[in-house]
Amino acid sequence: MLIEINDLELQPLDFEENYPPGAIDLGPDMHQRTPLHAAGRAQLVEEHHGKHQLIKDIRLAGELSTSLEMPCARCLEPVIENVQRKFDLLYRPLGVDAGREELSVTGAEAEISYYQGESLLLEDAVREQVLLALPLKVICREDCKGLCPHCGINLNSAQCSCTEPIEDPRWSALKEIRSKLED
Repeated sequence: MLIEINDLELQPLDFEENYPPGAIDLGPDMHQRTPLHAAGRAQLVEEHHGKHQLIKDIRLAGELSTSLEMPCARCLEPVIENVQRKFDLLYRPLGVDAGREELSVTGAEAEISYYQGESLLLEDAVREQVLLALPLKVICREDCKGLCPHCGINLNSAQCSCTEPIEDPRWSALKEIRSKLED
């Protein structure tokens, strides 16, 4: 859905979109299991910069929900993650803030994104919000043992027959220090 400045100048735009699995690219490791539902409102916020410059920001406020499947960070088994997120975003025209002196950024300014031209693609904002709602690493369970570093077998489902790894002699000096500290 394309949100255009000309339409927002007349009145705010309410949106309710359902994106089927695969409609929005979330990356190679994530698979969307249910339709991604996004609903909210887009409106124009006019902001004065100086005496003569009027900036037209787009404010997107709403919520989204979906269910994703992604691999466990330890054992690579599929993990289902339900995503629900509320958002309130401000998009400013690209280049408006260019040329300003370098200043410290406030918390509110860190939340500003930019759009190019006279419109904003809702799918881009939704994709960004889904990715921000996900944890950095997903694990299938707290006591996940992961994969054997030698043979690659899932240690949650089977015990591997690999021998204990031979100790690297480069760590021996640190091991001696550790034993002295423990004594």
